[in-house]
Amino acid sequence: MKVIVNIQLKNGVLDPQGKAVHHALSSLHFNEVSDVRIGKQIILEINENDKTKAQQRVQVMCEELLANTVIETYSIEFPA
Repeated sequence: MKVIVNIQLKNGVLDPQGKAVHHALSSLHFNEVSDVRIGKQIILEINENDKTKAQQRVQVMCEELLANTVIETYSIEFPA
C-alpha cells in the first residue's frame, strides 16, 4: 500500500528556505508570489492491506521519526 506523508512547518515557525526562494522568485520578477513555505513529502510503500492499521503505523512513524512535532505538522494520504 502506498502512503504519502506531507510535512510542513507550523505557522509562526521561521522558514529561511522559503524566504530564500521567495526572494529568488521576486528577483526573477515573479512578484505575484506573496509568501513561500517549504515542506517535504515522504512516500512509503507499506506491506499492509488494512488502511486503518496502516494509518496508525504511519502516525507512529511520524511521531517518532519522520516529523519534528514541536515545529512541524504532518498529514497522511492514501492515493487511489
